[in-house]
Amino acid sequence: MRLIRFLSIMLLAVLPTLALAHGPTRQKVTLGTDLAAAPAEVWAAIGDFQDMGWHPAIFATTGAGGNTVDATRVLTLGAEGGPVINEILYKYDAAKMSYSYRITEVDVAVLPVTNYSSTITVTARDGGGAHVEWRGAFYRGFPNNDPPEALNDDAAIAAVSGVYQAGLDALTARFGAGQ
Repeated sequence: MRLIRFLSIMLLAVLPTLALAHGPTRQKVTLGTDLAAAPAEVWAAIGDFQDMGWHPAIFATTGAGGNTVDATRVLTLGAEGGPVINEILYKYDAAKMSYSYRITEVDVAVLPVTNYSSTITVTARDGGGAHVEWRGAFYRGFPNNDPPEALNDDAAIAAVSGVYQAGLDALTARFGAGQ
């Protein structure tokens, strides 16, 4: 009986330490916007995986494979010779106006995330217009405990949210806000 009590006390003493020992948790961001344009018109602007010219942060997009699964693209940010993000398409459904992709390579100084995947979807709104939803899931840029501030969960969420919001704002400027 004394052994069981001792083991129980030891287990209770160790459990809080074990809870703190885990690594990062998967973060998620979902942003959307309502647009005054028809869904097909919005999809025509954003539905080509090989062309992300609609996003203001993208200087150039190159790639191979079109809109087929395993197609790749390289996004050049800012200006010629700027940082790049390599991505791969893993799901594409033109009928549902949706595609999903993963980042295969990015410098965490550019985008402080790892294991990033994302989906962009255009849907019809009741009463007309379109809704664009951009959602992603990822881990922070520093995979171990005690990350530096620039690579922690908050930095990753802020960076991804900023990318999404800039793209959605550009679409709103282009198509007008939905009512």
